[in-house]
Amino acid sequence: MSIRIQRDACRGCGACVEACPGNLFRLGGQNKAVLDRPEDCWGCTACLKACQFGALRFYLGADIGGRGGQMYVRREGRISHWVIERPGRESVTVSVDSTSANQY
Repeated sequence: MSIRIQRDACRGCGACVEACPGNLFRLGGQNKAVLDRPEDCWGCTACLKACQFGALRFYLGADIGGRGGQMYVRREGRISHWVIERPGRESVTVSVDSTSANQY
């Protein structure tokens, strides 16, 4: 597992810097997000949820059945669309309303 930054989509808002519990992000050159120690990421996905621009991708390794797939979040107001893309397969989207995400 690892987080990768789509630099062309990053707007330098710093939401990932604030959200990461491991303090792994910073804003670097051109005010873009930088992940200094990706090997220290434990995959909590807090940064994906915080990013309003879909600039962060969570790569799903073979160890969890991902086989090179990636996951990212696209936001539309209070709806978060979790998109999972896997090579050679149709993408899957799970949409969650943030106002009721933690109800059970």
